[in-house]
Amino acid sequence: MEVLEAVLLMIALLGVSQVINRFIPSVPIPIIQIALGTIVALIPTGIHMPLDHELFFLLFIAPLLYNDGKHYPRKELWRLKGPILLLAIGLVFIIVIAVGYAIHWMIPTIPLAAAFGLAAILSPTDAVAVSAMAKRVQMPRSIMRLLEGEALMNDASGLVAFKFAIAAAVTGVFSIAEASISFVLIAVGGLLVGALLALVISWTQVLLRRFGMEDVTIHVIIQILTPFMIYMVAENVGVSGILAAVAGGLVHAIQEERTEKSMVKLHIVAASTWSVLLFVLNGLVFVLLGLQLPEAIGTIFSDPLYSNKRVFSFIAVIYVLLFVLRFAWVYLYSRWMASTKGSSDIPSLRHVLITSVSGVRGAVTLAGAFSIPFFLADGSLFPERNLMIFLAAGVILLSLIVASIVLPLITKKSEGSEKQEEKLEKVTQILGMRAAIHALHEAKTPENAAAVGVIVREYRQSIRQLSREPYRFGSKKALRKQTLEFRKQALEVERDAIKQLVADRQVNEAAANRLLLILDKSESVLSDRSFMWNMIKKGVFTRFVKGVNRLKHEEPEMNREVAQLKLQTAQQAISRLKDVRTKENAQAVDQIIAFYSSVVDSIQGRLGTNRPLDDEWEIQLKELRQLGIQAERDEVQARFEQGQIPRKLANKLRFYISYRESYMLGKGEL
Repeated sequence: MEVLEAVLLMIALLGVSQVINRFIPSVPIPIIQIALGTIVALIPTGIHMPLDHELFFLLFIAPLLYNDGKHYPRKELWRLKGPILLLAIGLVFIIVIAVGYAIHWMIPTIPLAAAFGLAAILSPTDAVAVSAMAKRVQMPRSIMRLLEGEALMNDASGLVAFKFAIAAAVTGVFSIAEASISFVLIAVGGLLVGALLALVISWTQVLLRRFGMEDVTIHVIIQILTPFMIYMVAENVGVSGILAAVAGGLVHAIQEERTEKSMVKLHIVAASTWSVLLFVLNGLVFVLLGLQLPEAIGTIFSDPLYSNKRVFSFIAVIYVLLFVLRFAWVYLYSRWMASTKGSSDIPSLRHVLITSVSGVRGAVTLAGAFSIPFFLADGSLFPERNLMIFLAAGVILLSLIVASIVLPLITKKSEGSEKQEEKLEKVTQILGMRAAIHALHEAKTPENAAAVGVIVREYRQSIRQLSREPYRFGSKKALRKQTLEFRKQALEVERDAIKQLVADRQVNEAAANRLLLILDKSESVLSDRSFMWNMIKKGVFTRFVKGVNRLKHEEPEMNREVAQLKLQTAQQAISRLKDVRTKENAQAVDQIIAFYSSVVDSIQGRLGTNRPLDDEWEIQLKELRQLGIQAERDEVQARFEQGQIPRKLANKLRFYISYRESYMLGKGEL
């Protein structure tokens, strides 16, 4: 029961961390999750969650690296194979030797073999932490791919080096030749086992489908279990389970491409399931890290044999040494590779600095530190075990804090000039609208085909407008004020048109009065200065209009006359808006033109198909518009999470989408 309570509490903390991050977005969410975990560990709740390193690697690292391998571009992996291997293997070896000797020199009570073990577990960057850091900044694409590829591989090299170093510290026996051969066998064996198992599992799924088992649930369960099965089999065979999971993900991606057209529903359901699973696993890694910190740090703080100031200086020196080695290694190999290829395209010092600062450590390092045995082979206590865990925890925290502060500063203008930012802004909006069109086509049925056509035309018109010229986002208040001003002008155009038609005796006076009443209600909503109250009133107004439409069974011809009149006034409003459109007011005017165009399409669709003027058509339109809006939001969020757009632009686009969504409440005008 205690374990269940702890798990439920940690999942609840993930939700809390998201809420906190919305209010203080400048603080990375991993730092918030670590802090929440630490607070829970310090509060006497009675809940204790010890970190079992073997279970941790199985439950968290295996599925996360499997997913990273599945989504890592294979062409990029092959293109960057040299730099990735130099970082994942070459740099790990350099760190183990240099930092190991430095730790033993600073703290002689830590044996040399144990110091090598601590350096080994500090050498790999954490894949989860790297991804979490990259989401906050506009990381250059080339650097992001390099960091992701490094994180896929260096866990295995660091953990294998750690295993041999700790074994040497426990037994006092070490052979460099035996260790080198074992490293190659473990690494290559892990890759082969992972690839073979992924193929077997993929073929099994194909056979199940051939036997008529097309149940999506069964295939999704198999996909979820795949990384765990691959990791467990590889570890039991004696090879690297981590590399096996990475290889399994790469092979799965290849096999998935072949079944993309035959199992569309499976891919949709699997993607949704994995997105939730990955969100939970990513967050739990940092919450678990926070839960372990008080134990890792408290032991040293309470021990009178250690000076707090001195152990903190050890942490700072180790981190600086890790950073300097990484910076020098990246700088030297980048220049060497450029010279061997005869290229003058040498990465700038700024790119080298970004790559170096991004080498954050995470829960993998702490899990490895906790796996240090308590006793040596002769039965004596492992020397300085608590201090080693404390140093590992301190370096993790310091690397996360430094990266969270420095990365936003050095990557702020990574994509260049203002024009490039405007282009990125426009491209992201267009991609969001295309995603909405795709989602609408996926949801298309014979019953809602006409409504889908109306909304798709709205999106295509918006895309054409965006393609002509990029919008310049001003302040939210200025945009809102400008939009409301032109919306009121359009209402006045509609009123004038109605009065002229009545004077010319071209429209039924009762229908004109009904439409004027609707326009008056719309203007009263727009005149309200409170935005939230504005939304509430729009909801009330929608219900009011629906109340008017309930008369449709008694006065069907009246409703048709009102619709035809609205069609004329909307077209006149569009014509006037196009006349007053300038570069300065384009965003506000285009928003209102899109609104009126959707009204025109809606009425023409209803009148042209002899569709009854009832609520069903409006409900269809509203549901489909909500589907499109959600697809736009999902596209913005996905690009933000992949580091393709910065947080500031993502927030701007979310505001623009939400503001357009508010007009959906006005679709019930007719």
